[in-house]
Amino acid sequence: MEAVTLYQFELCPFCHKVKAALDVKGIPYNKVEVNPMTKKELPELDSNERRKVPVLKIGEELISDSTAILAHLESLDNSLSPEEPELSKSVMIENWVDDDLAQILPAVIYGKWRDAARAARVVARTSNFGMVQNAVVRGGGSLIMNRVAKKILARRGGGDPITMLETEMDKFEEWLGDRDFVCGDKPSVGDIATHGCLTCIQEFPAFTKIMKRPAISAWFQRVEALRAANRVDCN
Repeated sequence: MEAVTLYQFELCPFCHKVKAALDVKGIPYNKVEVNPMTKKELPELDSNERRKVPVLKIGEELISDSTAILAHLESLDNSLSPEEPELSKSVMIENWVDDDLAQILPAVIYGKWRDAARAARVVARTSNFGMVQNAVVRGGGSLIMNRVAKKILARRGGGDPITMLETEMDKFEEWLGDRDFVCGDKPSVGDIATHGCLTCIQEFPAFTKIMKRPAISAWFQRVEALRAANRVDCN
């Protein structure tokens, strides 16, 4: 495969979704951290496309939107696409990730100021921004995302983001049942999308709470092991 570059923001659940797919498929890639305020690191996109992460560059081809990216990767290697009826279940779970799980996570990360401060430290540690730019992103970015989190909560009728997350995990736990992966004994796009998004909150208290669920914890470790075994570092 031609050189692969992922334009991302470290606390974006959709970016983690793409990284999970790249890891499991053993595709080496470079990461470019995008300033969430200026987005000046993003390449030039078509005029009808929103300037947002993730964007994947393969050679000279640019693909935006995490679901479109995973679909493109599956068109090259359909290792995460089971046969029907499991395929429909995998698609349903990926849609749930996009429409519900990934929408709630910003409220989990930024909904309370102590968590927003934690998020700022993650950004500081993982970004390649200069000192001044990093300080602006840490302060201004957290403030913006705290406002976004409040809008998300209002849109969903208000309430506690951790409780909302627990409700979504109840659904996933039911879909998983006693299987190794949601569609059986092999991982699917549904597993990869969910695992990627949950990876986004690994450094937050909500993740520790979720991992107290034995079935989900065991499933998470299985997917994590696959990612670690197949991951190819890009030199």
